[in-house]
Amino acid sequence: MEYITAFTVGGLICALVQILLDRTKLMPGRIMVLLVCSGAVLGFCGIYEPFQEFAGSGASVPLLGFGNLLWQGVKEAVEENGFIGIFMGGFKASAVGISAALVFGYIASLVFEPKMKK
Repeated sequence: MEYITAFTVGGLICALVQILLDRTKLMPGRIMVLLVCSGAVLGFCGIYEPFQEFAGSGASVPLLGFGNLLWQGVKEAVEENGFIGIFMGGFKASAVGISAALVFGYIASLVFEPKMKK
């Protein structure tokens, strides 16, 4: 039953994003930023944790989870270092994921030949 919930929530998030793409003039980059910021706001309001417990990976894998991860990192860094934690917390919390994305993206660019539009 847990898998059904995770797939359902993940699917609903994808469906909402597709509706935004189809019905508005928002570009994909802006929608991605909207999802990340929404995850951070939900984390700040204390809503994301219960939502993640209910939805499982359906909530933690998409960009909402990344926004919440950034929020958690900033929150911990501010508690530990004060004001300067605002600037370093998100980087410390997400450094592994960002580094992996950069490394694997670079490897993919070496392995595959891009087909640029002319």
